[in-house]
Amino acid sequence: MALAIENVGREMHEFMRELYPFCRSISGDGLRATLHHIQKRIPLIMHEVPTGTQVFDWTIPKEWNIRDAYIKDSHGNRVVDFQQSNLHVVSYSLPIHRKMTLDELKPHLFSLPDRPDWIPYRTAYYRESWGFCLSHKQLLGLQEGEYEVCIDSSLEPGHLSYGECYLKGAREEEIIISCHVCHPSLCNDNLSGVVLGTRLAEALVNRPHQYSYRFLFLPVTIGAIAWLCLNEPQTAKVRHGVVLTCVGDSGKPTYKKSRTGCAEVDRAAIHVLRHSGGDFAVQDFSPYGYDERQYCSPGFNLPVGCFMRTPNGCFPEYHTSGDNLSFVRPESFTDSYVKVGQILEVLDLNETYVSQNQKCEPQLGKKGLYSAPGSDDNLALLWVLNLSDGDHSLLDIAERSGMFFQRIRKAADDLAGAGIIRRLNR
Repeated sequence: MALAIENVGREMHEFMRELYPFCRSISGDGLRATLHHIQKRIPLIMHEVPTGTQVFDWTIPKEWNIRDAYIKDSHGNRVVDFQQSNLHVVSYSLPIHRKMTLDELKPHLFSLPDRPDWIPYRTAYYRESWGFCLSHKQLLGLQEGEYEVCIDSSLEPGHLSYGECYLKGAREEEIIISCHVCHPSLCNDNLSGVVLGTRLAEALVNRPHQYSYRFLFLPVTIGAIAWLCLNEPQTAKVRHGVVLTCVGDSGKPTYKKSRTGCAEVDRAAIHVLRHSGGDFAVQDFSPYGYDERQYCSPGFNLPVGCFMRTPNGCFPEYHTSGDNLSFVRPESFTDSYVKVGQILEVLDLNETYVSQNQKCEPQLGKKGLYSAPGSDDNLALLWVLNLSDGDHSLLDIAERSGMFFQRIRKAADDLAGAGIIRRLNR
């Protein structure tokens, strides 16, 4: 199930550039447009959940769409223009069109004094208000006088949209890959997970795999809650899961464990990172971050971790216009793609064997399996033979031996091919 990596980082960056202009939110046409573009690449099914639908303690909100927005000075110049950046409008802002003084306008303006060139990202989900975001330099440049303020938006009954790509495997048990798809013009914190999830699904769609895969492209929080509520029986099939976010920056790979902290996906991720030859970080679970906190809520407690590079809130560009196309790097995409692909490979190929020679090891030389004395290949064969007792998986053997999973898996394939060990049914 090894994944091809040639040009993958550049291709992911190009796909991100394609998605970047859409004004995404937790509902609306920008979100749908994003899902439609993903749908051109993978067999994605779009679901629409009506406004007012109760999903556990939450209610699906009204649908928000925006066509234009601006602040004009007394000369008719657009001093803040949604057409220049969709971050300029607080997401879910109510429609407004009237004139007001600068003092009346200022409570509705948001900037970053410590990052005067960047536009912040702000939302008004679940409360009725309106506002504009602008660079602090723009704010300081506003003169006293009258301003025309316009937000041409709508907040009406509609739907919450999300996408689901199901790839059937040899088994009904599932691995879920989840990413949020609701932030406007934010590359690392949003689109990086989306393009990585899409690229992984593209790679797996025509490849044999043991587990079935379910890729979820959801608006953050409310989307995962809706999916869990509307698909609760389906969650019994989830064996592993990974949330993808912030995978395009130049920081070191970081894995956040599931709620249990010792799930197989946690072990697989840590194993891959330890053998990667580079720096990495592992975080314990906390109920803050992304949708892992929904999947890991006590009533579900699904084995879902989170793969990222620099964690949310830990890079200055987070939730600002600084998180743009130049902030994310093709080489980081490639590295994230390789590491997540290896984690999925460990999970998909982790099996348990029993040796047909329980009393002492068989003579491997006469079976053509023993190479030069002292080689790592020989040692891998011996480890697999010794621990193929029906109780140890290949990941168990890899962890105990200190060898990379792929070497242990090859040894198991060679031994099974020679009839020396037998795979147990999962």
